[in-house]
Amino acid sequence: MMELTELTIKKAHEGLENKDFSSVDLTRAYLEEIKKTDKDINAFLSVTEDLALAQAEEADKKILSGGFGILTGIPCAVKDNILVAGRKCTAGSKILENYVAPYDATVIKKLKEQGIVILGKTNLDEFAMGSSTENSAFKITKNPRDLERVPGGSSGGSAAAVAANMACYALGSETNGSVRLPASFCGVVGLKPTYGAVSRYGLIAFGSSLDQIGPLAKNVEDAQTIFSIISGRDQMDATSADYKFQPVDIEPKDLTIGIPKEYFMKGVDPDVEAAVRIAIKKMEKQGAKIKEISLPSTEYALAAYYIVAPSEASANLARYDGIKYGLSEQGKDLLDVYLKSREYGFGAEVKRRIMLGTYSLSSGYYDAYYKKAQQVIEIIKEEFKKVFEDVDLIFAPVCATTAFKIGEKTKDPLSMYLTDILTSGSSLAGLPGFSLPVGKKGNLPIGLQIIGNHFQENKILSVASFIEKTQIS
Repeated sequence: MMELTELTIKKAHEGLENKDFSSVDLTRAYLEEIKKTDKDINAFLSVTEDLALAQAEEADKKILSGGFGILTGIPCAVKDNILVAGRKCTAGSKILENYVAPYDATVIKKLKEQGIVILGKTNLDEFAMGSSTENSAFKITKNPRDLERVPGGSSGGSAAAVAANMACYALGSETNGSVRLPASFCGVVGLKPTYGAVSRYGLIAFGSSLDQIGPLAKNVEDAQTIFSIISGRDQMDATSADYKFQPVDIEPKDLTIGIPKEYFMKGVDPDVEAAVRIAIKKMEKQGAKIKEISLPSTEYALAAYYIVAPSEASANLARYDGIKYGLSEQGKDLLDVYLKSREYGFGAEVKRRIMLGTYSLSSGYYDAYYKKAQQVIEIIKEEFKKVFEDVDLIFAPVCATTAFKIGEKTKDPLSMYLTDILTSGSSLAGLPGFSLPVGKKGNLPIGLQIIGNHFQENKILSVASFIEKTQIS
């Protein structure tokens, strides 16, 4: 018999419906798994056992009365930069170590209306800045597939929790690669929605023109279930779109898939390329048209990202001044309070990005850096727009490599930044992207990246589901 913690959302829902077990049973199974497994993995920053069991009891009452939804009573984990009322939300930073969220993020509100169970808050790179979850102020999360390796970042805790069966699904957030990369490294599925498809209200801001909340799950169907519930317009977020997710069923023969030559550049691990090429080949055998495409500005995407995102971060993080909330160090005057609070509160990577961003926005450099980066983004958007006139979806690797070893890139920020190179263009263009496990190098998972046009998550999910079901891996 399958362990309770191995069930997908659909299977767990069926079990609850058939009274095979209760939500309390399911929740206890996950809490036991966390106690047993998380001491080796460090996926969780806090486990909210009291909240989880109270929510599970509530869910069981709902189930008995018959009026319950697909997510009722199903335990999940939440990245610790998404607010859950009355619970700590640290963003992986010392500056928010004791900050307690005064309200629920919109995505949490929507999920609570479904009767979900929140097991705890997961680890992340501080303020979501990083690709390995090594930049957390509290602990380093390990990859459940190989404890010597990183789980990817910044949603590494969420991906690791799902991969190690410590949560049925999890919420992550992505600015550039932060859902797709951990999904690829840990061998789970991850969806980064179109910018504006999901409300950012209650997500601690990093780069406001890029941040999106997305699901990490055990299979495509689960990711679709979560996305359909958390997406849509929210009056608390002016950037959210009036969008209603409509699933579609697409036959491969009706598809044209674009293969960007720039995404198969020198430096992509041959095993990663081979796994992705096999998936492409098999789609072709199923009748899909495969077309080589070019996104020539790809080489500038990462540079543009590392000007725009830190610029937005430097503005967003100015609110942590030791006055209103978060860490407050004593000082001889106001400036001293600011300086000391930030000195002790922010980690090295966060300081690095604040300085990068402040420099890019400073007088005399704004035109040379920030304005230029914005112009590059417009070109990237145009290139994608042109490509999507001829193709339905784009297939590529998520990352040039499989999960690297803990400590391997921490001394060289630049090589760490290069991890995000294949997700940068679509992030800057606000496009939806997906990571689907399609192979392994030894025991290390390899993710196929599927990029769609704006608000075409339904196409991405339909094709990902087809690949998954026909075992194209």
